[in-house]
Amino acid sequence: MEDKGLYKIDVDANLDFEINDSGFEDLIVWTKARELRIEFEKIARTLPADEKYVLASQILRASRSVTSNIAEGYGRFHFQENIQFCRQSRGSLYELTDHLIVMKDNRYINNEIYAEIKLKIKEVIKILNGYINFLIKQKNESNKK
Repeated sequence: MEDKGLYKIDVDANLDFEINDSGFEDLIVWTKARELRIEFEKIARTLPADEKYVLASQILRASRSVTSNIAEGYGRFHFQENIQFCRQSRGSLYELTDHLIVMKDNRYINNEIYAEIKLKIKEVIKILNGYINFLIKQKNESNKK
């Protein structure tokens, strides 16, 4: 068995090996980010036609980037790689905050929706920061061994 950070991998195993874990779908941070992505997808569909290939496209890419980077990081075998993908997710969350402001400034959304979604973004950032801190601690502990 070879230790690769998050998992112990049998390097002599067949290609059909299975990692015994529940998967990234069970991470609270991914679940909350998914809920946020769905909210942004709904809003993007309501934007004016002239924003379809501009703001709507950027919103879709950024919101999908949050969940996909968490998933991709989870699939990496080294803590540092996972941490880096989570940091990219965090950057996309801040990008979504800016898109939210743009939508508010252009009156595509009202103040109530703005406040509600901004609160959800902050919640995901807080959970993601906690997950990053957990990964950093795990990395530091594995380096001591």
